[in-house]
Amino acid sequence: MNKKSVVVLIIVIMFGCFSFANPLKIACLINGELGDKSFFDSAAKGLQMIEQQLVAQTKIVEMQYNTAVWEPTLDDISSLGYYDIIIVGTWPMVDPITRIAHYYPENHYILYDAKLDFSKGDLNNVYAISYKQNEGSFLAGALAALVSGSKDVKYTKDTNTIGVLGGVDSPIVNDFIIGYIKGAQYVNKNIKVFVSYAGVWNDPVKGKELANVMYQNGADVIFNVAANTGNGIYPAAVEHNAWAIGVDSDAHLLFEDSHPEFNEHILTSMLKDIGLSLFKAAELYQTGKLGFGSNCVMGIKEEVIGLAHNEYFNRFLNENPKIANQLQTIKERLLNSQITVPSAIGKSTQEIYGIINSAN
Repeated sequence: MNKKSVVVLIIVIMFGCFSFANPLKIACLINGELGDKSFFDSAAKGLQMIEQQLVAQTKIVEMQYNTAVWEPTLDDISSLGYYDIIIVGTWPMVDPITRIAHYYPENHYILYDAKLDFSKGDLNNVYAISYKQNEGSFLAGALAALVSGSKDVKYTKDTNTIGVLGGVDSPIVNDFIIGYIKGAQYVNKNIKVFVSYAGVWNDPVKGKELANVMYQNGADVIFNVAANTGNGIYPAAVEHNAWAIGVDSDAHLLFEDSHPEFNEHILTSMLKDIGLSLFKAAELYQTGKLGFGSNCVMGIKEEVIGLAHNEYFNRFLNENPKIANQLQTIKERLLNSQITVPSAIGKSTQEIYGIINSAN
């Protein structure tokens, strides 16, 4: 081996050692718990992607649903000065991160599923990601209306009635619900949409009870916007010989092994790919291009929001080409900005309930 080759080899070895000796260190604080097969599990999957595809070490801290520990935990993790990025999510963490982040200017934070008012203090070390869940929910609502209005689709009773189960009455959940209603009304202005709030995120028994009521009253399809609580919709759909639509993560894949009977009654899932958005943010951070001090909004165009296309949904579309073509046309109109989907974010309670009541 000549001297030049030896030098190159040494540089390669040194660079490799440096890369693996200095991994990106990330802490993700979950203000809930894993196992929801939805929102927080999607975030955890993103951390797994970061570990597998980037040079990184990640740690997930489950803070449960105990609001009293959220801000102290964020403060404790921040004070360590160990992590390159500290990730928190959802709108209840807006106030804690607003109060904490400016005390630790050397830290870097990512807030997902919420926007920040950057005029409230020095928050130039925070990057906030929000999502156009109303766009994906518009597609889910259009699909539900097409299915409910068709006499040719199995499990439907041609009732022109659908439903949606929300976890809690909040701006983000209502953004899903408004998008769903507007998508359904785009297909059928006279469609009826049942709207129910569980008031809790981790009670599938209650979710099933609420779903049963909607199915018993004629709903052909119910959309899950209630995380683990909404997982109760799927057994209810089986019992009532009806349809369900999952949320955030691909419900077909989540239940493929444990409850294969669910998959015959799940149309698709409205993906809100938290994990992919976190992976993209970590990639940008590594290249020094992450826009701290700003809000980023991701939707269908960024491929973070949309319907899950898997073997089950693709089979359904192949069996129902008319619905497939109509749904594709609606998606193209969304991508081309020919359809503008209203959002619950920034709307008054009166405006939100006006839209919800329009489908009663």
